[in-house]
Formats: sequence, C-alpha cells, structure tokens
Amino acid sequence: MSYYFTIIGTKDNPLFESTFGTSKPGTGDGTARFRDEAAQMNQFIVHAALDLVEEVQWTTKDLYLKKVDTFQNNHIHAYITGGNVKFMLLMNADPSLTAYSNYASPPPSRASMAKQGGLLAANPTSPQTEEAVRGFMGEIYEAWVKCIMNPFYDVNSEVTSPVFRGRVSAAAKRYL
Repeated sequence: MSYYFTIIGTKDNPLFESTFGTSKPGTGDGTARFRDEAAQMNQFIVHAALDLVEEVQWTTKDLYLKKVDTFQNNHIHAYITGGNVKFMLLMNADPSLTAYSNYASPPPSRASMAKQGGLLAANPTSPQTEEAVRGFMGEIYEAWVKCIMNPFYDVNSEVTSPVFRGRVSAAAKRYL
C-alpha cells in the first residue's frame, strides 16, 4: 500500500506533502511504490477531491470525514481542522495496477488480490483501515497544533520543519 499525504491551506494551497508506504512487519518497508507519473497525478486527484470535502464538511460535526472520494485505485480520506485546514490522505492498494494514462479502471488480477488477502491495509474500505487512518489523522492533528503555535510560523505558509516531517513519518509507521 502506498500513501500520499498532503496538508491543504485555507487558500487551497499545499502546505506540506509526503509520500510513504506500509511499514508494518512483513508487509512493507515504508517506501511508496507509486509510478513515475503519479507524482503530479496524486496532487491533481487530491485537489479534485477538495470540492467533495467542502460539501461533506457541512453535513457532519466530525473533523474526520472518512473516505470522501475514489478515483481508479485511489482512495482519498480527509480531516478538517478548526481553522479550515484540510489533511488529505490518498491511499493506493497496488500502484502497479493504476494506469493514469487511461480512464478505465483495470480490474485487479487474482494474483495481486491473493497476495494482499491477509494484510490489514490491503482493503482500503475495511473498518480496520478506517480506524488506522483516524488514528493517523488524530496524531498528525496534534503535531499540527504544536507546529502552528510556533510564533515564527506564518499562517498558510509551507511547513518546512524537520521535526514535523519526522512526526508525520513516525505516525505513518505506527498506524499505516
């Protein structure tokens, strides 16, 4: 499973970006396995899901909006802060099956489904995955609050703190 995490500011500008993979024992080494063209497409897919996030945010009182969109083999989860900053997590169970150059979603092969059958993160729609993403987003929110409380941080500016990046990586290893 590969992940693309981004924080979107109140002006729909990216404040932070990170890619990582599953790092649970026996399932991955923490490295994202996205194809070359996925770097730009992941940004596009996440920003396209912002419209859905803004619709869903008014229908619930929760900060964690769960899965808000699906595109091909990508699942997008969202979390809204009190200051209307959006945490967006794109997860892709098998990036090698995602062909960004065509719009038809290829059916997963039986071999890849059998290979992933026993993994917690192999099913992006399972309740266990939802709880793991909720825990990840909660921990990132705590790190975010500490980051923006810094008197030298300018609102809606890019986060360049290596401490914050380290906390995101640690939360990814713990939950995803």
